[in-house]
Amino acid sequence: MADQAVDGGGTKVSPKGQRPAAGSPPAGSHFLGRARELKELRADIERAGLDTIAGRKAPRARVLLIAGRPGSGRTALADRLAAQVAESYPDGILRARLTEPDGTPVPTEATARDLLTALGLSAPPGAGADDLGERLREAFAIRRAVLLLDDAADAEQVDALLPDSPDCLVVAVSGGPLTGIADVRPCTLGGLDTKSALELLGHFTGSVRITVDPLAAEGLVELCAGQPTALVLAGGWLAARPAAAVADLAKHLRTEGEDGTPLDRVFRLSYASLPGAAARMLRLLSLAPAGLVDPHTASALAGCSVQEAHTTLDEFTGLGLLRAVPSPLPQYEVPGCLHPLLRALVDTHDRPAEVQLARARMLERTVRLLVSCRAITETDSSPAREKLAAMPRALRFPSPRAAEDWLRVRRPALLASARAAVADGELDTLARRLMAALVRAMAAHFGTRAAAPDLYGIHRLVLDVAERRDLPREKAAALLNLADLDAQTGRGADALARYRAALDAGREANDPYATGRAMESVGGAHQELGDHDRAADWYGRALAQRLARDERVDVARLYGRIATAHTYAGRYGEAQVNWRAAVAWHRKNNDVASQARALSEMARVQEYAGRPEESLRTCQEAVEWARRADDVRLQAALQVRLADTLERLGDPAAARLHRAAAERMLGDELPENVSVMEHPANAYEIRSAPAED
Repeated sequence: MADQAVDGGGTKVSPKGQRPAAGSPPAGSHFLGRARELKELRADIERAGLDTIAGRKAPRARVLLIAGRPGSGRTALADRLAAQVAESYPDGILRARLTEPDGTPVPTEATARDLLTALGLSAPPGAGADDLGERLREAFAIRRAVLLLDDAADAEQVDALLPDSPDCLVVAVSGGPLTGIADVRPCTLGGLDTKSALELLGHFTGSVRITVDPLAAEGLVELCAGQPTALVLAGGWLAARPAAAVADLAKHLRTEGEDGTPLDRVFRLSYASLPGAAARMLRLLSLAPAGLVDPHTASALAGCSVQEAHTTLDEFTGLGLLRAVPSPLPQYEVPGCLHPLLRALVDTHDRPAEVQLARARMLERTVRLLVSCRAITETDSSPAREKLAAMPRALRFPSPRAAEDWLRVRRPALLASARAAVADGELDTLARRLMAALVRAMAAHFGTRAAAPDLYGIHRLVLDVAERRDLPREKAAALLNLADLDAQTGRGADALARYRAALDAGREANDPYATGRAMESVGGAHQELGDHDRAADWYGRALAQRLARDERVDVARLYGRIATAHTYAGRYGEAQVNWRAAVAWHRKNNDVASQARALSEMARVQEYAGRPEESLRTCQEAVEWARRADDVRLQAALQVRLADTLERLGDPAAARLHRAAAERMLGDELPENVSVMEHPANAYEIRSAPAED
């Protein structure tokens, strides 16, 4: 498409050398006109700023502002400018959209996180906007890149993301001035020049219909005020009617009167020409999360087949009402400038109950797709195979790779769908099911560590719903998951506060698993903060509950955690007592490998306590149990420990023998030490009720 404002939804980031993001122009699109604006913008890049004139080095990146109404081609101009100057910025072009299609500003932390991810840098889950903004500025300090910020709502959004490096360039797109940003370079857009506007129409109609009636064509351009999106809709209307003359369209537009903008009038004409079912589908596409639509979303909203929806979406694209997104899977974008017009039509033509039903169908379809996405990874499981076989063919994925591709492509829409469902407040049961399915699908395909930033946001949404609906069990689950992620990223104080809150919620729900897990986690948080006395105390509380419920595996693990806390506190006698208890419980559980590890840790404590002979005997016993468990790595580690102990006892010859045995087992991969009783890695499941709201 030409110089049009196809303002998509959601935040998209596309660094140089990667697949174009959803917010970038389609491959092979034609850019027409704007030569004067481009020349001025490029000159502004080199023009001296106020700091330079005053003899100071510019402290921040140069900011160029492209301002104009939605539909004026501002995004296309920004993309064209970025492409023209890309060679001067070897670290590429990064794009981010700062406003959702419904006008909601995108949180700065979400934009900063996506930009960091696009740069291949880590973004700790749960980090705040200030922390992420600082990381982003550090990243830009060593780069020469173009940052394209589309649809900025205000100056604060842009200012929070500005690189401190003068070697970077920021191109901001907005509806008006960005007051508050120093030395900003504005470029306000009007309509296209007549020659470029006629050429744009010709891409849809062919040159013949333009040349046979040039006055009518120029009149049509005037009626559209040279606005690129209005011209695209006009061209789509004419392309769908090969027998119609340009003058016919101009006549129709004149009968529309002066009500609204040129874009409003052309859109009303285009919409009025649609069949009833297609018009209803188009209206309901305004409900699509992040403005991103695929055939399944359109099918669920309109209540038709997936194939019928796919065909209709392609027709909308030909009419200029939608934009195809560069993607390995069929995906489309509702232009941001059309979104308010579609929502107004929904308010006028559709009853609230019908709109809510369409939302519910869309969420239900999304849940089923996510369930299928996860089930395809468990094909070795009979229940999973049965679940897949029971699903309609349209909801099944041919392979795990296809499911992962779908999950990756639809990720922005899926996350936006969860946010919208929670904000809606009327479909909380479906929202809870959606979030549970999304967490499981992401964990299955990406792993919990890689998906942690997204999972953190989902768990916060779960917590919002649990608090709103007074669901203490789910509140405890969300708090435990959030606290785990806080602990993993070094926010120990935050983790401790959330573990304590989870304990209260677990007690309120009378959930023994949640309360036990929370007590143990409180102990772990205290230990991470260096308070080993409180850690041992909380582990002891958790142990008492596990003993009362005869949960033997957990009892053995907790004895080990109490022993570890005593070891850190220097209470070696109490540590040995608890390690002996751990060994005894592992023996009762017939867990030979864990028994060997517990003996290994007890030998370490005995060595710390200055009892090398006892440590030697315990370590030898641990080697025997490790051999029975067939744990070669643990055997090698214990052989190294035996060697160290024998050297301290004055027997270097025996030490060499044990070290040689370890080398025979693992070669150069000798483990330095062996630790036991790691913090449980399993995440607390999001539990949701099956009943509908």
